Amino acid sequence: MATRKNSTDDPLAPLTLAVGQEDLLLDRAVQQVVAAARAADADTDVRDLASDQLQPGTLAELTSPSLFAERKVVIVRNAQDLSADTVKDVKAYLGAPVEEITLVLLHAGGAKGKGLLDAARKAGAREVACPKTTKPAERLSFVRSEFRTHGRSATPEACQALVDSIGSDLRELASAVSQLIADVEGTIDEAVVGRYYTGRAEASSFTVADRAVEGRAAEALEALRWSLSTGVAPVLITSALAQGVRAIGKLSSARGGRPADLARELGMPPWKIDRVRQQMRGWTPDGVAVALRAVAAADAGVKGGGDDPEYALEKAVVTVARAARAGR
Repeated sequence: MATRKNSTDDPLAPLTLAVGQEDLLLDRAVQQVVAAARAADADTDVRDLASDQLQPGTLAELTSPSLFAERKVVIVRNAQDLSADTVKDVKAYLGAPVEEITLVLLHAGGAKGKGLLDAARKAGAREVACPKTTKPAERLSFVRSEFRTHGRSATPEACQALVDSIGSDLRELASAVSQLIADVEGTIDEAVVGRYYTGRAEASSFTVADRAVEGRAAEALEALRWSLSTGVAPVLITSALAQGVRAIGKLSSARGGRPADLARELGMPPWKIDRVRQQMRGWTPDGVAVALRAVAAADAGVKGGGDDPEYALEKAVVTVARAARAGR
């Protein structure tokens, strides 16, 4: 979820800097500024520009004094791609921002355009972090936050089921949360998510992984083929397989104890500890090593290292399922 990185939390600050590559969070940062500006002045003029639309001299035109002193929001997307001459214009503006004008710079972060990024921070920009969510735990946190933001409660199992069903796209996750809270009263549980997204859940990369680590090769292959036919990205499937095997490796090498204690030690929710314990039966340390190598090979295959990503995935699924049964 987007977070502020300095003490300035006024959307109408002269400069807002949204940094990151998560499109949903970048758009929300922009929407917050625009909403605040229009709450202050319904006639606020909003100019939303791509980097190639901001040519040398354009910013000066957009920020020149108006006869009616109207409030204005100027949004510049992909600011890291601005030309050198335009960057000079922006830096000059940062030194003397115009009253009643809010400049919003969307920057991907990283080395490209770092000079502008540093200048904006030095100028005291209100900064909003919009990092790409790459880890399942981050997506789970996002879903929980969405429910809290709407003043609704959802069980941990429901949040996990929604992430498993929808995947990694934050826009789709946010849309699913909105749909559920609009249609369902009271606490949202796993059964509700299942009713709404059962088709998606069957095609989920995590369904493939669950069946594979349980040693159910035929069901895992069926889920894999269904996933691929419905457009699930192969890289998501290898990621889910890796997470499933690693979870078994972590739990098998952990000290015994209550789920709550193990959850703290391993960084897993308690309910997942119970699920992984059930999936562990039949696994050996050698089996975990074999499965991880197979998943790594498949991951390389789906990322361009092989000629047939589908075959690479099938091979990995079968290997993982066999490793799950090696100790039985």
